[in-house]
Amino acid sequence: MIGKLKGTIDEIGEDYVLVDVHGVCYVAHCSARTLSKIGSAGEACVLFIETYVREDQLRLFGFMTALEREWFNLLQSVQGVGAKVALAVLSTLTPGELANAIALQDRAAVSRAPGVGPKVAMRLVTELKNRAPAFAGEAINIALKQELGEGVAAAPVADAVSALTNLGYSRDQAANAIAAAMKTAGDGADSAKLIRLGLKELAR
Repeated sequence: MIGKLKGTIDEIGEDYVLVDVHGVCYVAHCSARTLSKIGSAGEACVLFIETYVREDQLRLFGFMTALEREWFNLLQSVQGVGAKVALAVLSTLTPGELANAIALQDRAAVSRAPGVGPKVAMRLVTELKNRAPAFAGEAINIALKQELGEGVAAAPVADAVSALTNLGYSRDQAANAIAAAMKTAGDGADSAKLIRLGLKELAR
């Protein structure tokens, strides 16, 4: 079982990279995002590897981070999602963006990935809803975003996020700022206070 490759990039193809490890070249299939960041031929690289062994083939899938590899496996736990679709999703969304999309139940964001139709997108955001936070990595404030997506966030919090989005900030920016504001303001803060503190966070 291969878990990581450290070597030199020999070749980069449309959906794979050929890594030379002390004269032995390994083909690792990667997302478009990984291929765009890995470097150029002749440069050193490190890939986290997921090894698939089948009766008639052995395939390696490569990732820039262990978190991306975890998402690759998590996505395939959903019915109808195989390696190809999982890589397509990771080519379209970063792990953080994917975690946010699931927390917010944003099917449209997930369905931007090639090969992901409305039904698959629905299954992804629904079935991974309770498991995604553990894999969120740098995507912060998942709990708040999940509450907002479900419409069960406290009124002052929802109003504050709405106010910031009306000012031109993205939903993620607004949610992150208000989550930080809540830590400062404590429980029971009204929307005006949260908005004021949220704007301070955004101005940092």
